[in-house]
Formats: sequence, C-alpha cells, structure tokens
Amino acid sequence: MWRGVIDQYREFLPVTERTPVITLHEGNTPLIRADRLREAHENRIELFLKCEGANPTGSFKDRGMTMALSKALEEGAAAVICASTGNTSASAAAYAARAGCRAIVVVPRGQVAVGKLSQAIMHGAMLIQLEGNFDKALEIVKGVSEKFQVAWVNSVNPFRIEGQKTAAFEICNQLEGSPDFVFIPVGNAGNISAYWKGFQEYRRAGRVSRLPRMMGWQAEGAAPLSLGRVVEHPETVASAIRIGNPASWKLALAAIEESQGEIGVVSDAEILSAYRQVAQVEGIYCEPASAAAVAGLIKCSREGKIPPGARVVCILTGHGLKDPETAITLAPPLHVVEANLDAAAQAMGLG
Repeated sequence: MWRGVIDQYREFLPVTERTPVITLHEGNTPLIRADRLREAHENRIELFLKCEGANPTGSFKDRGMTMALSKALEEGAAAVICASTGNTSASAAAYAARAGCRAIVVVPRGQVAVGKLSQAIMHGAMLIQLEGNFDKALEIVKGVSEKFQVAWVNSVNPFRIEGQKTAAFEICNQLEGSPDFVFIPVGNAGNISAYWKGFQEYRRAGRVSRLPRMMGWQAEGAAPLSLGRVVEHPETVASAIRIGNPASWKLALAAIEESQGEIGVVSDAEILSAYRQVAQVEGIYCEPASAAAVAGLIKCSREGKIPPGARVVCILTGHGLKDPETAITLAPPLHVVEANLDAAAQAMGLG
C-alpha cells in the first residue's frame, strides 16, 4: 500500500528514524496522457498532465506539508503558521490536524477562493484575514515566526521544497525516463525550484540520464519574475498565483537558467481558455492557476518553440473544486424547462 512520499522516497529526504511521519498518504498522483488536447492544437508531441489535485487536500502543497509538519514536530514545535492564497492554508490546517498541532493561517481578505477557505476552517485552523495582499501577509507571518516559537511552513521552509521535489521523482518513474519539457505555474516560485531539485537528484542517483527544460508561467497581472521587479498590486483570476513578490524568486530563476528554460506570461483570457479546454477535452478539472501551465504550452506551440516528438509534462497544481466560483461565472445560462418529456427533449436539442 502507498504510504506517502516520505516512506516512498526516504533515501532522498532529510529524515531519520527519529522523525515522526505526519502523512495523509500524499503523492502517487496520476500522470495522464493528453492526446485529445494535443490534437486540438495540432501538436506533434507527447503530452502528459500531472494531476496534483489528486493529493489529499486537492493540491501539490501536501507533498511539502508532510515534510514541514514532520520536521516541525521533530523539532518540538507546538504550532505552525503560514501566509496563503488558499492552498497552503488548506494543507497546513489538514496536516496540523493530523499531527495534533495548532495551525494559524493568514490570508488576504477577499482574495482567497471559498473552497480553500472552507478547508482551513473545517480542519480547525485559526484563520486571520488581513487587510492587504499575500506579500503583506507573508511579511507579517515571517515576523511572528521570528518573535514567537511558531514554525513557519511557507515554501521558504526548506523542508517544503524537499517534499515537493518528490513529484519530479514520480514523473520520471511514470515515464520510465525524464521529460523534455516541464510546464509549471509560478506564484510564490517554490514549486519550480523543487521540481528542478528533484530532477537533478534523480540524475545524480543514476535514475535518469538527462534533465528537462523548466518552463515557468505567470499571469499577466502578477508577473514579477518576467518583469524583473516586484508587482505591488498583483491581479489575476488565477488566485493561487496572485503574488507580486515571490519568496523563492532567486531559486526559481536559477532553475530556469540552469535548465535552459523560460519564464513566460499568459493573460487571464488565455488561462481561462486553457482551463475550459482541459476540462472539456480531457475530462480533468483543474483550478485556474493550474491552467497557466497549459496556456503557456499552447503559446509556445504556436510560436514553434516545442520540437516535434518532444515529451512534455504540464503540472496541474490544484483541483478545480478549489475555486468553483470561477467555473460558475463561465457557465452559459442554465435551461429551466417544464417537467415533461417533450419540453426536456426540446431543450436538449433532441425534439
């Protein structure tokens, strides 16, 4: 039975027999071949979608949180704290509940999808809504963790990166080799650096013979890495990557440079188009931020940047049920008909 990423990849992780393993059996998420999506854009590539929404709390954050909570407890922490655009708060709250540990989450008021807030609330976290954006929340959480004995579990916590790198191991195992390109959304920028770390470690261990190019994608209204400057008031429909001053900025740029990859920008319209396509063409419901990776691939394909035959993986970082409000706003008007067969058939276009 799968027992979570720590037990599965223990040889690659900084844990010992003394580390209490706090797990919800995260990881082992599907890597789904996406032939219909590939054909829709006339791509002559091998395309796969890594569905991280299949993790216990619905996002990739669980991979890092199992490590962060396990190490926090090993070090004697009685409480954990994080700033969040939603997914981190949900994951921290769930793993803290599993560990019997207090969780404090700080979120920007009115900027977090209800699906994510509901998770933090139900898992029993202390929820603080801040008048300000994510970057301000991160600054305050940092100050609290320095002044009080509370473990900070945002992606600046190195154990988070250690856990998140396991997704790269899984991709290589599932493909029986390394992909050529990895397309990934970039918000606080920890995940792209984690994947790159994982691919490098697997190559050093002789598990793969080559490394992929890391292709990071930000939303147009929240693109500090692409612009080369902090965005004071980031705005995008993709709330999970609505971050103007990424904590892992330098690590992300290093991953892109070392892998000979790129950092790119997609508009909200491009994100929402990809969001619909992934759901309607492949049957996979991801949150809008995840679709930034697919939007980036579509953009690169149109520009001729992906060679025929390339093996490409897009990382879908979170499940669509994290942000159902966005899906509802995109829905066409709902049909309301009389409760009889003829009226229903006519509305279905069958009459």
